[in-house]
Amino acid sequence: MPTRRHVLAGLTALSAGLVLSGLPLRAALAAQPAGQPLQRRTIPSSGQQVPVIGMGTADSFDVGNDAKDRDPLREVLRRFFAAGATLIDTAPSYGQAEAVLGDLLAELGLRKQAFLATKIGTSGRDAGLQQFQRSLSLLKTDQVELLQVHNLRDWKTQTALLKEIKAQGKTRYTGVTHYLESGHEELAEVVRQVRPDFLQVNYAVNARGAEKTLFPLAQELGVAVLVNRSFDDGRLFGRVKDKALPPWAAQAGITSWAQAFLRFSLSHPAVTAVIPATSRPDRQSDNLRAGYGEPLTAQQRQSLIDLIG
Repeated sequence: MPTRRHVLAGLTALSAGLVLSGLPLRAALAAQPAGQPLQRRTIPSSGQQVPVIGMGTADSFDVGNDAKDRDPLREVLRRFFAAGATLIDTAPSYGQAEAVLGDLLAELGLRKQAFLATKIGTSGRDAGLQQFQRSLSLLKTDQVELLQVHNLRDWKTQTALLKEIKAQGKTRYTGVTHYLESGHEELAEVVRQVRPDFLQVNYAVNARGAEKTLFPLAQELGVAVLVNRSFDDGRLFGRVKDKALPPWAAQAGITSWAQAFLRFSLSHPAVTAVIPATSRPDRQSDNLRAGYGEPLTAQQRQSLIDLIG
């Protein structure tokens, strides 16, 4: 249940975003349920709370310098922060994403509002350190909120490096990631050994493997969970093409399949936030609406599972 403090914090963030976007106050308030801020969940290792809707940058922010490519991304960011969202996930392997994100955050004056997460995805300590220093340069910052080992690459070396970087104050949190169910077993073993602040993993209506071991382990050890691939790289939309939303959707405040899929991921109690990527402002607004309202019930979750097949 949102407290008065959370409501006021959400409205403050919204007002700041309105200045950036130039949207009329009435129009922006209409884009979210009356008086409701985005749901927030707690990072177990610190007690800090983050909004449940974050965003990824893979593919979506891998663009050039042309206005036709960057203008939509500016609006994606404006809408994101106007809603009170903060967590943005990126990586050196996402092409130009770090550079574009760094440019736009600096241009819009949004770095201080952002919870930035990036990754180290290389082998060897020196290469890992060089990669991180380059990320800081591209992101135009001297520290990030979350630094992760990307897909467990050389994880023993890089988790040790992450601890050094955290001790230096250049990241507040450490994490490990994967994006395939075939990597879950190894990911679980790494989490047991190093106990990071975060783990990031794929989870969707049709890809629920994380429920078996990773989610219970995260809850047991107090590890925050970021969910990637909630749309199964878009394949879920093909599965529901021309299908109507379930009868309970309107009562749950769900008006699109994207919201339904994101709310499914968020309805597991182990999940801290989801990070869908988009380069389209209208889809950003749609994704953000998944961050309001209660988690799906067991019956609602099962109805989605049955519908997808």
